Amino acid sequence: VGKTAIAEGLAKRIVEGDVPEVLHNATIFALDMGTLLAGTRYRGDFEERLKQVVKELEDYPGAVLFIDEIHTVIGAGATSGGAMDASNLLKPALSSGAIRCIGSTTYKEFRQFFEKDRALVRRFQKIDVNEPTVEDAIEIMKGLKPYFEEFHKVRYTSEAIKASVELSARYINDRKLPDKAIDVIDETGASQMLVPEA
Repeated sequence: VGKTAIAEGLAKRIVEGDVPEVLHNATIFALDMGTLLAGTRYRGDFEERLKQVVKELEDYPGAVLFIDEIHTVIGAGATSGGAMDASNLLKPALSSGAIRCIGSTTYKEFRQFFEKDRALVRRFQKIDVNEPTVEDAIEIMKGLKPYFEEFHKVRYTSEAIKASVELSARYINDRKLPDKAIDVIDETGASQMLVPEA
């Protein structure tokens, strides 16, 4: 529902200086759990990598860690043979205020994984992001339109953007706006690239 877009928008506003004083010198760093876990075959590999990331963030003034799908930190790395998972490695730095962190997850995954770790939940303030209205989703899609046009080398009419939102809202029930409208526009652009030129 645009959870990641909120963090990206915050980063953009920081660069533009359109944030409260406390964030003027902030820099957002995104943590890619998949990359961090990749190749961690030996006991302690993951722990050492994450500890190094935390240390570098602690030493970087104004650092803000962004973890997309933050529920994945619970249990992450524990399967590599180490004693600690990512959440337990992050807790000391979070509780001492040594690092600031933003995480995003879905409501379902928050309840299923994140909420069960009471010590971790205490270190965050939960902010619910509701699905945008159809009208708001159309405005969001208008903002994304140039990126998809450039990527797919196509042009989308305003009617196509509006239809992608309205029809996906009506017929795609297992996803939320604007994600399902983004998929419609993305798949349409990709399929158009496959059409042979006349």
